Amino acid sequence: MFYIYANSIREDPKVTFESLIARYGLLPHPEGGWYREIHRSSRSLGLLPGYPGERVAMTAIYFLLAKEDFSAFHRVRSEETWIHLAGAPLELVLLEDSPRLLRLTQAGDDGEPFMVVPPGVLQAARSLGDFTMATCLVAPGFDFADFTIPSRSELLAAYPRFTEVVRRFTR
Repeated sequence: MFYIYANSIREDPKVTFESLIARYGLLPHPEGGWYREIHRSSRSLGLLPGYPGERVAMTAIYFLLAKEDFSAFHRVRSEETWIHLAGAPLELVLLEDSPRLLRLTQAGDDGEPFMVVPPGVLQAARSLGDFTMATCLVAPGFDFADFTIPSRSELLAAYPRFTEVVRRFTR
């Protein structure tokens, strides 16, 4: 298991987006950005109402975004917690009745280092600098069967008043 010590990344001027991908063995994520699962609970929760199969208690990933990339609007059936690890602040957008813009930052900076996205809420994100590295915890644990990326046309039809934010965070 690998661990990131946020202060070592924050203070190392040689750390780049590319070096983080190499150091932590990150892979492209379907929503955009780069990721690697770093923990999958060994505890099974069994079959849960609303889930299409057995789920584990929790999963965790490293998630990395570069300034020119974004995490497209997507839904996760479970609750997702974002924790800022390193780099620039992250803009996290939640789309419910209207968009909510949240700013995820390193501890001690102007913002919060920790955000929770309720189950099933549309979310998207982008780095507000060269890169942002976060940990995402999902409980009950993540399974791609619980993950959807609505198309731009679906979101424009469902949220016609929010064309600009939908276009910004869809491909």
